[in-house]
Amino acid sequence: MIIVDTIDPKDVKPGDEVFVIYNNPHTPTVSNITPAEIVQHPKDPNRAALFIHETFHTIEDDDALFSSEESAKAAYNEIFGEYDEHHY
Repeated sequence: MIIVDTIDPKDVKPGDEVFVIYNNPHTPTVSNITPAEIVQHPKDPNRAALFIHETFHTIEDDDALFSSEESAKAAYNEIFGEYDEHHY
């Protein structure tokens, strides 16, 4: 088992950059590693949100946020097999 460097969603603050394994909403079998910015939630000033692909996403307690692209790739490889940046 590979140990990856995840970030507790409760420890993020606006301005942080994280990496996530993002499931394509149009093609459920496709997942990619993508950078995301932590921003203030647009509807709840007491919460943070992920800003990915020009869209806000609520951060859930079970979301996996990674501090580096390398950590995200290690987790991806453990879950899905070898990451291929050109697989989509």
